[in-house]
Amino acid sequence: MSRTVLLASASTSRYSLLTNAGITPLVQVSHVDEDAIAAKLNPISTSDLCVALATAKGEAVVQQITVTDNRNLLVIAADSMLEFEGMSYGKPGAPEVAIARWQAMRGKHGYLHTGHWVMDLVTGQTRSGVAGAKVEFADISDAEILAYVKSGEPLSVAGGFTHEGKSAAFITKMTGDSPAVGGISLALLREFTKEMSIEWTELWD
Repeated sequence: MSRTVLLASASTSRYSLLTNAGITPLVQVSHVDEDAIAAKLNPISTSDLCVALATAKGEAVVQQITVTDNRNLLVIAADSMLEFEGMSYGKPGAPEVAIARWQAMRGKHGYLHTGHWVMDLVTGQTRSGVAGAKVEFADISDAEILAYVKSGEPLSVAGGFTHEGKSAAFITKMTGDSPAVGGISLALLREFTKEMSIEWTELWD
């Protein structure tokens, strides 16, 4: 039976990862208050926070699906954060924050966590978990940092970088689940669907 995927995320990277894997999802954004959730759960590990945020996003979308009347849906939500020197970092938001972040990260490494939450609306089953990778950053110059921040790319992405965009040249090595660094682990999603008795190939277009 062919299934329809609903991605509970505005991330273009997550959308691209799915479409490149043969899955064109519907999209509905949750608009949950991530900062409020994080503040309520603090103290919490970066990995657990990512799962909690993904769960909140997914549950919010399931409560009010507006993009389709079709209930043959597999809902996928995700959230990514960078764990760096014991701290959790999401989207920088402001240029000055992104500059300071990169000045601290250059020549060092962090771990990018992506939490996942999946619900099969046919059976009501849910799964959640986390995947990620160690990311090693080049010792880039202040001029490179300023130019990168001026491009606008790092302001709205977890950790202030992407591994497939302008900052790809600033990453010297990744160890782990590289698609998870892009925002979604296809391998983990396949494990979830397998546990829920859904063939991964049923999600293909």
